[in-house]
Amino acid sequence: MHPQTDALIVIDVQNDFCPGGALAVAGGDEILPEVNALLGQFAIKVLTQDWHPVTHSSFADNHPGAAPFSQIDMPYGPQVLWPAHCVQGTAGAVFHSGLHSDAADLVIRKGFRPQIDSYSAFFENDHQTQTGLDGYLRARGASTLTLVGLATDFCVAYSALDAVRLGFGVTVRMQACRAIDLDGSLARACDQMRAAGVILA
Repeated sequence: MHPQTDALIVIDVQNDFCPGGALAVAGGDEILPEVNALLGQFAIKVLTQDWHPVTHSSFADNHPGAAPFSQIDMPYGPQVLWPAHCVQGTAGAVFHSGLHSDAADLVIRKGFRPQIDSYSAFFENDHQTQTGLDGYLRARGASTLTLVGLATDFCVAYSALDAVRLGFGVTVRMQACRAIDLDGSLARACDQMRAAGVILA
């Protein structure tokens, strides 16, 4: 077991991010054995769940003429337009059936506000609107975090960078993550995480 001050954050291991899903990450389901093993090693275990309304502003379908994976400017900055995914109440938003989700102490849902996307487990993409995870972890006495899940270069990386800014020690277990790698986004994310002090294990 890890020390009581260590927390495991499992990012978005949902059907739509796994093979066959609406925004499938290649090999997304390959991480399940390691993630499940880690869930048995931590006293503090949190799952995040992407949870979008069908009208979400990050969906290309909601911008006439826009192609998936194109980019627009939103009030909070640049925004990739994604295929509709993890829509509230749909099978795609459910945790993968192979994930031992019952082991979690807490599930944080993110991306439910229609006008702003939310990659990070800690903040929406305006970097101001909090999810509540920071307060929960501090109340539990956590000081170091291990992050795993999907996708390395977006939700995992954003979460890791925010966690460092909030003062946590952060390790990303790369073998328990998979990336989208959109136009070199994986290399950029890894460089940013290393520069911030995130340990890529």
